[in-house]
Amino acid sequence: MPYGTSELAKPVTVQTLRRMKADGEKFITVALYDAPMAAMAQRTGVEVLLVGDSLGMTVLGFDSTIPVTMEQMIYHVEAVARGNRKSLIMGDMPFMTYATPEQALANATRIMQAGAHMVKIEGGAWLAETVRMLTDRGIPVCAHLGLTPQSVHKLGGFRVQGRDEDTAGEILNDAALLDEAGADLLVLECVPAPLAQRITEAVSMPTIGIGAGRDTDAQVLVINDILGLTEKPPKFSKNFLVEAGDIPGALRKYAEDVKNGVFPDESHTFN
Repeated sequence: MPYGTSELAKPVTVQTLRRMKADGEKFITVALYDAPMAAMAQRTGVEVLLVGDSLGMTVLGFDSTIPVTMEQMIYHVEAVARGNRKSLIMGDMPFMTYATPEQALANATRIMQAGAHMVKIEGGAWLAETVRMLTDRGIPVCAHLGLTPQSVHKLGGFRVQGRDEDTAGEILNDAALLDEAGADLLVLECVPAPLAQRITEAVSMPTIGIGAGRDTDAQVLVINDILGLTEKPPKFSKNFLVEAGDIPGALRKYAEDVKNGVFPDESHTFN
């Protein structure tokens, strides 16, 4: 049975998000993992539902996203799709499922067939060929730069990226290359706010920030952080349930604060 009716006027598409960027209107993204929460999020006007491999840490109890499998991602994408009617669903590609363009195409096909409208992949310039292959074949792609959790061991932990001139320049260059290759969205995670602003102004695709300041085109938070379920919440997160008192209210408060430019504030931002 359907889980509810969306308050969104009509289904959200990639073109919807591009129009919102052009109009200077923020859009809302929530990372979540099941049908009831997906239905509740769309009823509160959330434009994008990210089925993130963060489920490895928030649902499955791992200490990183690396153990998450394709089967687990497909299971949760299918669940979210059953609860959704109008939000755009983005599905993460797990660790080492897109190491080559051909592998990426095969696995992205599975994520899309499970109910996603877009796939998300982590990495910079080396992914340009993959992005081009996927988008040329009708699979929308969200790129992900800055802190890329699947590379946590290479990065030396969950650390802010782009704080010096060289790494900031590399991230900016990667963003331009992925934009040119046809990426449809770009997540910027844990980068200094001025860098996120530069990238947002430089690329044609909408940007989604998490720990990247308020000047991106959208924000994303994990549902566990919005509801105060994270034992040690990251600096960029906020417990909206405390203010709102119930789950629908917390989602509405998060959406309102993003759209009104209230969240994130300086306490949630890296400079």
